[in-house]
Amino acid sequence: MTRKKVLNEMKKYTPFQQAVWKACMSIPRGQTRSYKWLAQRIGRPGAARAVGSALGRNPFAPVVPCHRVISSDGTLGGFSAPGGLKAKLRLLKAERTAPGRS
Repeated sequence: MTRKKVLNEMKKYTPFQQAVWKACMSIPRGQTRSYKWLAQRIGRPGAARAVGSALGRNPFAPVVPCHRVISSDGTLGGFSAPGGLKAKLRLLKAERTAPGRS
């Protein structure tokens, strides 16, 4: 699915989910950001857990690269896609990303 189609399909979801997913789309390939960073980016600094929930419901991977979002302490956090954390680590390694980089 193209970025344009994803942005159009996002309109079916809550404004919060849309904000999270759009902010996630801004994370460059080969880099990671934290759930806290995303929460701050969308103007909801106390909503890191809610950001994680929104990412857990992301139907637009890999266009919305939720695998690039990790915990503030540098650990992988969660990953609801098939394969779980092993898949997340594999995707990050494929992008040559060190999991502790944010």
